[in-house]
Amino acid sequence: MAKRKFKLSTIQINELKAAYQQCQDGPTKIRYQAVRLYGTGYAVAEIEEITGCSRPSLMEWCRAYRQYGIAGLVGQRRGGNRAKLTPVEIEQIKQGLEMYSPAQLWGPDNCYSEGQFWTVPDLARLVEQEYQIKYQSDTSYRTLFERCDFSCQRPGSHYRSRNELAVLEFEQQFEKN
Repeated sequence: MAKRKFKLSTIQINELKAAYQQCQDGPTKIRYQAVRLYGTGYAVAEIEEITGCSRPSLMEWCRAYRQYGIAGLVGQRRGGNRAKLTPVEIEQIKQGLEMYSPAQLWGPDNCYSEGQFWTVPDLARLVEQEYQIKYQSDTSYRTLFERCDFSCQRPGSHYRSRNELAVLEFEQQFEKN
């Protein structure tokens, strides 16, 4: 059986204990505890039982601690699409949606449904222009509408190239026959 090379000094153990006690994030606390237990000689099977982590995760956390210290164990997850905009930016978007229609910002010819109401493509355009952020899914834009206290309306489809005069003439001709 190979001897474990990863051993923590008393200072490192105290540092991990202090970080564990001050931390509010559950997954980060587990990483602190797992690395401390491994560095003090606990068996991997015991650490897996105590923390619920897997052996590869434990080894990855130990490598991150050796390389970066405590900062290497802090969670790096941003939280997906919803975390791309700060609460202040969301509030700014909300105010903009309430103050302006898409037609007022870009003109009726450059919007969906003549720019009377906000649609997902119009909101996507606004977010990309103002904040250089593009979500992968329309669901994220709908969620942003909800966070701005807007209900999502689906406009009736129409063709931009539709000529209303030609349609009226066709209907009149159709009625005569």
